[in-house]
Amino acid sequence: MWIKASGTLLADALTRDIFVPVDLPAMQIAIQERHPRADQPAEFCLSGTLRPSIETSLHAVFAQRVVVHVHCVNTLAIVIRSDAPAILADKLKGFNWAFVPYVKPGARLAALVSNVLEPNTDVVLLGNHGLIVAADTVDAANTLLMRVIAALNAPIRTLLNPDLQALAVRATPDFISLRIDHPTHQVALYPDLTAAAEVGSLYPDHVIFLGVAVTVLQADETPEEAVARRSRSGLTPPILMLVPGAGALIRSDATPSALALAQCLGDVLLRLPERAPVQIITAEQNAELLDWDAEKYRQALNVS
Repeated sequence: MWIKASGTLLADALTRDIFVPVDLPAMQIAIQERHPRADQPAEFCLSGTLRPSIETSLHAVFAQRVVVHVHCVNTLAIVIRSDAPAILADKLKGFNWAFVPYVKPGARLAALVSNVLEPNTDVVLLGNHGLIVAADTVDAANTLLMRVIAALNAPIRTLLNPDLQALAVRATPDFISLRIDHPTHQVALYPDLTAAAEVGSLYPDHVIFLGVAVTVLQADETPEEAVARRSRSGLTPPILMLVPGAGALIRSDATPSALALAQCLGDVLLRLPERAPVQIITAEQNAELLDWDAEKYRQALNVS
């Protein structure tokens, strides 16, 4: 099986060798036997120096030849909700789909996905995580992916104007304003979205590249004071900060992945209806991700 290498960008696929081959039958046996090796995809790599994706096992449990796993914003806006199964049942009528609640990505998740697969299942939604579609050709997989994304499409909220002057007053050399049209400003302009972002992490990549939850700047608090406050709570230094009623600040040295996840937060939460019940990743689940060697490797690649 050819799988995208950990820490690489799919956008580079036409200009770089970002796919690596793995021993699919051996990995499938390891998953079925619940062997610890199933969570070490590098052990199944057949050539090259790059590590296979940390979610290699998730692709291995499907019978179809082409398996596409994405963290699309339409999907995330639903699977971060505690009532996601009911919403999906209404929107995905006519699809052969299944839902799996959140667990840490890896072999355990792959095993849970395997358990819900029926012979005709080709769409799987992952709680607080994303979407998988499977087909026997690339074109069929792409068509199915577009159909699911369209079915899950939700209107975004009315876009408000960030207060760039207020942001400039709160900004420092270390924390600067996002561009004026950045969607994550909107999270700071809607109190319920600010609360949803502050209460906890909504999906794994946010934890890895932005840290746990989002820091909300208190009245008259400087970014440096907010960093110290977060540190006292035992959390990693914040990369993204919300200034209620004004907009969002981000670290001036934020990595490309952090910038991408900052935009993802706005794109997702703008699709969240008012009073929608949000389900966050628990503190224990955050710790699982942050202590995971595979994610530390991906972070290191991102920094370099």
